[in-house]
Amino acid sequence: MSGRIARIDDLERYPISGQDGLTWRPVRRHFDIKAFGVNAYTAEQAGQRVVEEHREENGHEELYVVISGRATFTVDGEEHDAPPGTLVHCTPGTLRGAVAAEPGTTVLGIGAKPGEIFHPSGWEWVFAGVSLLDQGDEAGARRELEAGIAANPGAWQGPFNLACIEARLGNRDAAFEQLERAAQLDREAVAKYAPSDEDFGSIMDDPRFLALTGQSDAGGGR
Repeated sequence: MSGRIARIDDLERYPISGQDGLTWRPVRRHFDIKAFGVNAYTAEQAGQRVVEEHREENGHEELYVVISGRATFTVDGEEHDAPPGTLVHCTPGTLRGAVAAEPGTTVLGIGAKPGEIFHPSGWEWVFAGVSLLDQGDEAGARRELEAGIAANPGAWQGPFNLACIEARLGNRDAAFEQLERAAQLDREAVAKYAPSDEDFGSIMDDPRFLALTGQSDAGGGR
């Protein structure tokens, strides 16, 4: 079949904790698109987030399309009303984010890095895994994170987020195994982000955690 058709409302829903109501709809994964990133984000209520506040520091260029409802975009500190049909283009490094101004708002995001072959980012597996864990599906959460690590073996974020999941579940040794894998890939990133990540609350007093995050020389390594 040369083409496929789907409605956004029929795609899987992944509510993302800590993102003010953001719900991810995996368009790229649904169609297995390999040329560019494309995903939809929905909000059932006004005031919920439909685009997380962030910058694309890796050179990605993005275009957002308001599909339904109404959104308020903030781009480099300036607010923009965005009814259906609005296009918001963000060059690399632009600070952007959006919240729903009306219930039932959906925004489509499209992006890729100019001049490079597209490769799906590991955040897709992280979003799916964390959302599944929040819904009580531990096996599904691990499956997603492990698939993300396999697809992006050189990225520290995969084992880091799997360590978060294991720590939340109380699996200390498994959490440290994954956190050490992350530190081997990027120790500076682990030292920067782990100490303030609430997911590690159950292991923050462990000498191994202090060593891996550069807060102590004791207990480091295996």
